Amino acid sequence: QVQLVESGGGLVQAGGSLRLSCAASGSIFRFSAMGWYRQAPGKQRELVAGLTSGGRTNYADSVKGRFTISRDNAKNTVYLQMNSLKPEDTAVYYCAAATPGVWPGYDYWGQGTQVTISS
Repeated sequence: QVQLVESGGGLVQAGGSLRLSCAASGSIFRFSAMGWYRQAPGKQRELVAGLTSGGRTNYADSVKGRFTISRDNAKNTVYLQMNSLKPEDTAVYYCAAATPGVWPGYDYWGQGTQVTISS
């Protein structure tokens, strides 16, 4: 059973930074991709950033140049570095993992971590 545990959320002022972490149970090499989604109140869940096993990344237009997804294979952890945060980045952020054959969909999800940006 795959478990993804997010951490690092919190409350910061606009312009600040946060780094989210997603620790996976077991090796992340088994996943075709890992990603970060977010869901704001009253809105649909959206993909924020993705990282394939081959190292290819993709970002939502709204976060390009501000957010960076990365991984530490030795720690089985994926990160989302978020800089120049804006109030509209406020959401619950979810880590996701895709097993082979499922990507570009994702079939495993973390429980989410709240990110709140004050103006």
